Amino acid sequence: QLLKDYKNASNRLIFLDYDGTLVGFTDDPNDARPDAELNEIVDGLTSDEKNQVTTISGRDRKMLTKWLGDFPLHFIAEHGVWSKRKGEDWELPDGLNNDWKDEIRDILELYVNRTPGSFIEEKDYSLVWHYRKVETGLGELRIRELTSHLKYITATMDLLVMEGDHVVEVKSSVINKGVAAKKWLDKSADFILAIGDDHTDEDTFKAMPSIAYTIKVGINSSMAKYYVDNYKEVRKLLSAMLSS
Repeated sequence: QLLKDYKNASNRLIFLDYDGTLVGFTDDPNDARPDAELNEIVDGLTSDEKNQVTTISGRDRKMLTKWLGDFPLHFIAEHGVWSKRKGEDWELPDGLNNDWKDEIRDILELYVNRTPGSFIEEKDYSLVWHYRKVETGLGELRIRELTSHLKYITATMDLLVMEGDHVVEVKSSVINKGVAAKKWLDKSADFILAIGDDHTDEDTFKAMPSIAYTIKVGINSSMAKYYVDNYKEVRKLLSAMLSS
């Protein structure tokens, strides 16, 4: 039914998360660059004038631009902090600041020193503690300690502590993927698709109208209507759309 609706639509909106959705996870986030297959899929989707394709990711804008900037895509970066319509400049919501980063960075560095294999990724308006390379068991122990510590510290700071796939991220609570995506919803769209793999994508799913196809990557509890097992199945679906 999705393929039929895609084929018959004349104004399509497609929202795609990146890590875990279009590519698999890697020990080093810098190694998750698009491969030839993904580039071919993105090229096919964006070449169709009926499609408005948005990459909606927790990645920072520099990395998204480096990897996908040659395609006529819309971008939502850092979970909604930065946004960019194709052909236009990056935009930032009013009222954001990162004055809190020094205090939170000090806490994260303490946990890096206590946890071999962990490291900090710094974005414009968020900080991420990665533990994918940490010894099994120790990473799970530290993440419980760290999230408890961070939630206590940030209780009065308008910050959100988010757990992802072997990461914990601290960002402003003012903005999320759903808030950003909702601004770009077009009432004239007759086909809407949103795909994502973790809890940050739940905000996107919630923001979608009832006609939208919302797809969760993985079988965890979700607001999405449907699910697929992994990013390979996402690619298979997108390729089928291009062939429909």
